[in-house]
Amino acid sequence: MVTTTKIVLIMEYDGTHYHGFQLQGDFSTIQGETEVALWKLTGERLRVMGASRTDAGVHAKGQVVSFRTKSPLPLPAFINGLNYYLPGDIAVKSAHRVDDSFNVRRDAISREYNYYILNSLTRSPIMRGFSCLVTGCLDIEAMNGACQALVGEHDLASFASCIGVGTRNTVRKVYQAKMDRDGELAVFNMVANSFLPHQVRNTVGALIRVGLGKVSVDQFHSIIEARKPGLAGPAAPACGLCLMRVNYPSPLGGEI
Repeated sequence: MVTTTKIVLIMEYDGTHYHGFQLQGDFSTIQGETEVALWKLTGERLRVMGASRTDAGVHAKGQVVSFRTKSPLPLPAFINGLNYYLPGDIAVKSAHRVDDSFNVRRDAISREYNYYILNSLTRSPIMRGFSCLVTGCLDIEAMNGACQALVGEHDLASFASCIGVGTRNTVRKVYQAKMDRDGELAVFNMVANSFLPHQVRNTVGALIRVGLGKVSVDQFHSIIEARKPGLAGPAAPACGLCLMRVNYPSPLGGEI
């Protein structure tokens, strides 16, 4: 009797040319490319699960993906083999064997995103696919003042573009929300137990308006308190958003 084993991959990708992580019909997605590469490597038609369903154009440095396989290949073969078959803008960084009960979504205790803003008078050909250009001078101190209101447990419905059927609870616990600046690059970092649809991009859109003096910190607080879907928009462009890591209560299983 052939038994299956559950394997978890840590993946990095440039999401520019993909319609998000999750399968989208005939469109190219990270999940679709990963499943094709797994079929070429193992000969099995496998379904993968991602810890975060990143949207079209969003990048990742630490996406966590799991699948069950009958393949006896060692972990290094999964890393090297998948990287051979995957497109150049997607890569497997590490592989782990985990208990069959492990669930990459439900077992995650937090997810961390960065949003990159190029605060410059001129565009950057190098950074254009990985940041949002804002030419006006941003007040980082004011933006951080607004960020403080996000930390803690709040109903963040105003920062969701829409509330779907499966999103009944819009309360989220935010562990960290802050802005840092390094020269022309401003970076927004947010860590939360989970995220609503477009939550980070809508948050950044509102924070940019705070930084430009178009919205006060008090008005930002009012956006939170209103709990009205879409109120914080328009969302910042997808190109500046990157899933940095997914955190679990304990380290993943055997790795390479």
